[in-house]
Amino acid sequence: MSTDSRPYIFVIAILLAVYGFYNYVVYNTDGYVAVEKLSPMAIKGQQLFQNNRCWSCHQLYGLGGYLGPDLTNIYSVEGKGPVYIKAFLNSGVKSMPQFNFSEEEKDALVEYMKKVDETGIYPNYDAEIQASGWVKLKYRNEE
Repeated sequence: MSTDSRPYIFVIAILLAVYGFYNYVVYNTDGYVAVEKLSPMAIKGQQLFQNNRCWSCHQLYGLGGYLGPDLTNIYSVEGKGPVYIKAFLNSGVKSMPQFNFSEEEKDALVEYMKKVDETGIYPNYDAEIQASGWVKLKYRNEE
């Protein structure tokens, strides 16, 4: 082994050590949170939300249209909730079209909004970026 190749071998060894350490940190942290599965009723509500293009005007977690309000936490806002959501679904307001949802469809949409509401708070100002690169968010049911 010549003296000219030793610095390269040293650099490669350092890079492999850093790569190994990074992978150890990333894959051995508790950053992964298992996603709660939606009930069949909530899945139907999600499909209705998508098929009726609610996302073109409304946002979930800040993503979507900007004509209507963000619906991430509409279920738990004081003075609103299931009755409030159902009232707006078929009546329509200003730029919101009037839908003709059945009671079952309204219940499905309310169940979907409930599940979305349980998953987080938007906007979430309690985020922490961890050394591994994961973003730890504070969820609604955490103190």
